[in-house]
Amino acid sequence: MARCTSLSEPYDRSLSHLLLAYIATGIFFMLLPGTFFGVMNLLTISAKHASSAADPAGIQAHGHAQIFGWLGTFILGVGFYTIPRLRLTSNPIRIAWAVWSLWTAGVALRWAVGITQWQWRVLFPLAAAMELAAAVIFFLTVFLPRPRVKQQNWRSSLLMIELATAGMIAVLAVNLYESLRTLIFPYAFNQRFLTGVTWAFIVPFIWGYGTRWIPPLLGLRKSFKPLMLPSVGLLFAGAAINSAAVIGAACVMYVIALRIFEPPLKPAKLRGVHPSVGTFLRIAFAWMLIAAALAFTATFAGGGFTGAARHALTVGFMVATVFCIGSRVLPAFFGVRRLFSTRVMFASLLMINIGCTLRVSSQVLAYGHTASAAWAWLPVSGILEITAILLFAFNMIASLTTGTPYDTYLESLREARPVWR
Repeated sequence: MARCTSLSEPYDRSLSHLLLAYIATGIFFMLLPGTFFGVMNLLTISAKHASSAADPAGIQAHGHAQIFGWLGTFILGVGFYTIPRLRLTSNPIRIAWAVWSLWTAGVALRWAVGITQWQWRVLFPLAAAMELAAAVIFFLTVFLPRPRVKQQNWRSSLLMIELATAGMIAVLAVNLYESLRTLIFPYAFNQRFLTGVTWAFIVPFIWGYGTRWIPPLLGLRKSFKPLMLPSVGLLFAGAAINSAAVIGAACVMYVIALRIFEPPLKPAKLRGVHPSVGTFLRIAFAWMLIAAALAFTATFAGGGFTGAARHALTVGFMVATVFCIGSRVLPAFFGVRRLFSTRVMFASLLMINIGCTLRVSSQVLAYGHTASAAWAWLPVSGILEITAILLFAFNMIASLTTGTPYDTYLESLREARPVWR
């Protein structure tokens, strides 16, 4: 396979075919097992005014498909494409395809068994073992080979991504252990497990990639490097001891280090995306801080704060960040100059934030039995969020398959329209 010899150009034809498989797989898990079945569960909960109305196995299968099937697949694919140690070495691409096969089969099997409960004593652990094997191969393939050149601007990001990969392997090992014992994870264990999945796996990956991509995207001031790695270490410590206070302190430390809320120093590099992306990225990091605050409140208030904190993190921060950064970098990885439609991008970001606001507030009010009317907000929030996700998926698919921006097409029609005098 022809390898790229430089990181100056993001487009690598040979790797783009591989990345396309990862992105398409992630979009599938995002739309069907993740979002669609999640909305169905939400409608059931709203109709019966009880969070326990939905099938717990189905809820856990939905959550696993959303976190691992969508975000996890995106993380693996983007990692194989962008990490310098892989791009600048001769690692065979067939290993990346093997990881895709193991990961996709494992996540799909985990979701199917969770829904049907068929032969779960054998298939449930098998699915967990396949996911763990894929993560281990990813770690060994990407981080063991010595790079041919040193990329100073990737150093902090790579260390953070290495730590995130270690966290990923740890939570998947715990997942395998518990899958050998039961189909439905007990409530207390599941809460601790989800804390590890979100704060010790997904969030560190987003921080790692964000450290590399967000400053030039928004024209931020130079990041305060001495706080970067300590913030990740503090985050892992908070996830390990299940301390919302420590997790919150780590989030504040990282935000200060990234300087995302400070005035920009340079012009933002927003070619091809909607100019509001900087605002939405800052809102996403605000959601991360809100999630940490809600999780801290849940330690003594109970009620719906736990679910609200998790939704603020997974949708308000994770999903919105993927919408922002993915809309900017993914088209470039496929040689497309700009997004299919910046207007669709804006609509998806606006709707995902409105839906998340409704969902978080309604969970606090409805689950805490404060306002019964809040139960009716749940399906509205779900419809808004699934619409936003459908818009994002459409925009990505159109960008990667047509290469012709819709906004540019409309402008060309206006220019070609005859002027009647």
